[in-house]
Amino acid sequence: MKRDSRLSSVLHGLLHMAANEGPTTSDALASCMGTNPVVVRRTMAGLREAGFVKAERGHSGGWSIACDLERVTLRDIHQALGEPAIFAIGNRNETPECLVEQSVNAVLDDAFEAAEALLMQRFGEVTLVALAGEFTRRLSRRRS
Repeated sequence: MKRDSRLSSVLHGLLHMAANEGPTTSDALASCMGTNPVVVRRTMAGLREAGFVKAERGHSGGWSIACDLERVTLRDIHQALGEPAIFAIGNRNETPECLVEQSVNAVLDDAFEAAEALLMQRFGEVTLVALAGEFTRRLSRRRS
């Protein structure tokens, strides 16, 4: 089953944008995110609607950060992407009248909800500035 990597890709792009002095083109973002510029524009549109990025048209245009990186969390970005499903696994629902299936699904639902709540809590604790700091630490270690 294919994993949804939009959050990871968008965070990757946002860190590149934060490091740039001026706007970053959709082509440049597509290159660093490993996707197509059309996908970048579609994805960035949701972030623009949430107020996290802005787009500038024209020859020297592109995408820029439009928010305070200290205030925006991974959870905020996840929500701006439409809150894609966290887990690729799910319940079987082929015989809803089956008591075994009902029991299994009830237990799995509880586990999924608890795990997702914990993950969303953690996402809410990590800001984009903290993520950028993680990159800076790794970069400085590599240069040493």
